[in-house]
Formats: sequence, structure tokens, C-alpha cells
Amino acid sequence: MLSSIVFADFYLRPPILFTLRKSSVTTELTTPYSSPIPPCPAASNTLAPSFATLPKSPHFKSFPCHTYETPGGLRILLTKSFCIAATVWSLLFLPPGVASGHTLSPRPESPPSFFAKPLSSSCQSSTAPAASPTESIDAPVAEAHVLLEKGSISEADRVVRQYLQSHPDSADGHFLLGHILFREIQSQARLETQLEGVQVLGAGVPGAKHGEEKARASLAEFTAGAKFHDPSAADLKIVALDYVLLGDYVDADKWLTKMLGWTPNDAEGWYLLGRTKYNENRFAEAVEAFQHCLKLDPRNLKAEDNLGLAYAGLGRREEAAAAYQQAIDWQSRAAVKNPGPYIDFGDLLLDENRNEEAVSYLLQAVEIAPRESRAHELLGKAYTRMEQLSKAQTELENALQLSPQSANLHCMLAPVYRKQGIIDKAKLEYERCSALAGSHSVPQTPRP
Repeated sequence: MLSSIVFADFYLRPPILFTLRKSSVTTELTTPYSSPIPPCPAASNTLAPSFATLPKSPHFKSFPCHTYETPGGLRILLTKSFCIAATVWSLLFLPPGVASGHTLSPRPESPPSFFAKPLSSSCQSSTAPAASPTESIDAPVAEAHVLLEKGSISEADRVVRQYLQSHPDSADGHFLLGHILFREIQSQARLETQLEGVQVLGAGVPGAKHGEEKARASLAEFTAGAKFHDPSAADLKIVALDYVLLGDYVDADKWLTKMLGWTPNDAEGWYLLGRTKYNENRFAEAVEAFQHCLKLDPRNLKAEDNLGLAYAGLGRREEAAAAYQQAIDWQSRAAVKNPGPYIDFGDLLLDENRNEEAVSYLLQAVEIAPRESRAHELLGKAYTRMEQLSKAQTELENALQLSPQSANLHCMLAPVYRKQGIIDKAKLEYERCSALAGSHSVPQTPRP
């Protein structure tokens, strides 16, 4: 959906949250980082290596993929895994409008529609009104767009690919395919969630690899289209989200920043930028982005909750607590509540050794979302500190049922068994802890 807020401890932190447009329920999905990342799709040697600065041509040149190796040992590897995993889950559940170039909800100033006129050489959106699809593009692309809007993603994919075979220089076709590929990742994620509940996919599982491949393919299509036409702000938002799915927050930051330069009243864009800044440990900038989001979209619960996380990252605990409490108050009368603020507040209280108070908030989180691994984990931590070992055991076992590949949970449960004299289970958990810690284990399931 973070104690000292250092990067090595980031795997303990909650993920990004998005609220679906058709429901008040906030939901997330985790796709763990798998290494090594396959190479990027082949690109022309004429393409620029990055978009750090705009080329003299009015057209963009490339959306490069990057791979990284993080030095620093085991804990950093686990950290990187969770940063990517926590971010990816929520991105896959963005409302369909995002993936097709439409805004999430009415805004004072909306991002350009997917079929907007080209951007000018000064990189500002054209002031001319966007033409309807049938007026500005070929019929097959318009048909694919309509199919995508109806949710017929596979059919839209087929139609636009067939069109691109005979029109390889169609920017609209390539851009639309980039959006379709992102929607395919969303669709696959929803299916896997329906089949497996909130179970996290393991590292190397085809679903996770499939998502990364689709994200690279989406970037390749935006790169191809950018050779013939400037992408719109809506296109750049999907480009940024593709980079987030690949764990490349630097490029995600860059394209979200550029997109917001064109459409500064996109509240959801500011939220995305805030989460990206947070994942980069740029907490002061994250605070600014979340505050900007809240100015445009007051009472945005997920922005208020994440503002608290950013304040906590700066060590401003009183302000963090106030933000969490505000988010809790805003949903006090809601029929369906978001467990995030309760979990984050409980985590903050645990950091301050206010264990009994933390338990009260975490129990509320469990009541709201009983299949939320993080809430059970923190309850287990609190009960362990309070020497209520039987309760700690129950909560940690519940967390492990939801996130069995979390090395951290196995490492927490082992001493709880040992203190109760359950030696055989303690030994088994220590062994699992060691084995998973020595591999790219999957962190705990993010909150729904």
C-alpha cells in the first residue's frame, strides 16, 4: 500500500497506494524484483541514450531501460526487492483510464487525451483542441482505441499490431500499443490476484517475469512512436509507470517531472511523483509533491497517509503522526476503510516503543483487512516485545501464510518458537530464514 527510514531498512516500509475509480477500496499487487533483468528491446543506434535534455528535433528519441547491481550485501538486496515489489503492486491496479490516456477523475486541468495534437517544439501541449480518433487517425487505430476502452485488451492488441505491420511509421499506433501493453500487465495482475488472493508471486515466477517483459515492450513502443511524433503527457505517465515496474525510479522521476511540467494540475501525477521521490529516499521532495497533490485534491487519503511516511523519513515524527491521524479521521464514517494509516501509525508507535498504543491501531488494521500480512507482522512484533509470545506466534504465523517467502518473517518467528521451547519449529524457521536471506526472497505482502 519505516523505522529509521534508511534505505537499508526500506523493505520494512509500506508500498504505494492507489484507489480504484469504481470502488472506494484501495488495493495493491506485488511483483517481486527478479535478477538479472533481461536486456532491453533492441533499439536503433540513432536513438539518443536518454531524455535528460530534449534534442534539437521536436521528437523524442528514446526511453532506455537500465539495469543496476546494488552493492552493499544481503540486506540491500532485500531492500531493493521490496522497493520494486511494493511499488509495482499498486501500479498494476491503476484505473483503466490511466492506461488509455484518460484522467482518473475530473481535474482543473486534465492531461491531454491520448489522441491529442503533437507537442510543439517548445515541448508544450498544443492549444488546438484534440480531434476525435476517427478524424485524426486511421480507422484501425481508432477501432483499437475503442476496443481498449471497452476492456477488450487482447482484441485491441491484435488490431493495432496488424495495423503496424503495414504502417510501421505510425506514432499513434506505437503509442497506443504502449498503453495496451501496460493494460495487459494490469489485467494479468488482476487475474493472478483473483486466483491467489493476496499471495505474493515468488521471485522468478513467470507472472513476475512476464510483467517486466511487458513493461520493456511498452517502453519499446513509446520509443518507436517518439521517432515520428512527440508523446503526450498521458503517454509520459505510462512511460514513467513502466520504469517504476522495472524499479528504475530515476527515470520514472524524470518523466513524471516532465509530464507535470506540461500538466501541473494533474493531482494523481503529483501523487505518483511523491511516491517515486519517496522510493528514491528524497523525502523532502516527496513531502512537497504530496502537499501539491493535496492542494489539488483535498482529502486525498492515500496522499495524506504517504505524506506521513515522508515526514517520518525526515524524522519529523509529530507531523507524521498528525498526517496518519488525519487520514484515519477522514475515513471514520466510511463503509470501507483503508488500513494503511492504521498500519503506518502503528509502525511509528512501535518505533517509539509505545507498544500497547501500537497494538490498538494494528488490531483495527487487521479488522479492516484481515489478509494484510504487514498488519499481522507488526502485531507479532508488538506482542513479542510485550512478552505475549502465544499471540506473537499466532500473528506471525498468519503473516507467513500470506507471505511465505518473506525471510524477515521466518527470522522473526524462529526466536518466538525458541522462547516457548518449541525447538524443532525454531530450528526449521532459522533454516528457512537463512536460506531465504541468502537468495532473493520475496518480502511480506503489501497491504490491500
